Amino acid sequence: MSWIKDYVRTIPDYPHEGIMFRDVTTIFESDEAYPRMIDEFVAHYRDKGINKIAGIEARGFILGGAIAHMLGIGFITIRKKGKLPHDTHTEEYELEYGTDALEIHVDAINEGDNILIVDDLIATGGTAIAALKLINRAGGKVSDACFIIDLPELGGSNALTEKGCDVFSLAQYEGL
Repeated sequence: MSWIKDYVRTIPDYPHEGIMFRDVTTIFESDEAYPRMIDEFVAHYRDKGINKIAGIEARGFILGGAIAHMLGIGFITIRKKGKLPHDTHTEEYELEYGTDALEIHVDAINEGDNILIVDDLIATGGTAIAALKLINRAGGKVSDACFIIDLPELGGSNALTEKGCDVFSLAQYEGL
């Protein structure tokens, strides 16, 4: 599935020196790549018994909403702390420079829902694992997570796998 790499813009030294930023907005802008990418995710998950998609702010909304629509299932927003208007569950997670938090509405999930986590990129896995914990706390089950890009050297996909979550990505990049 390396075709997707043709649409990813790499920006050296952003946001810090030594980082190769993988910009996926170029995929979203393409009338060829965006639908093809969504179709690949849908084909992969069509028969997996997923009954809701949870998209992580913000690019996970762009992917997850389209996948949920194509699968004919509901979509859940996982947002940064303070962005949801109703009662929430909150999960803090570690960043290299401190902590951050994600939230989900307390009534977004029904007991036993099988939920697919969707985001654009997995690096260390901190955000995705926080999302998994939120979903579990709300009564759902996460069997799968998908990403456009995986940076395997940073260990995020392995960390999710260790928590019983299958990980699917369209492209992998070595290094940062």
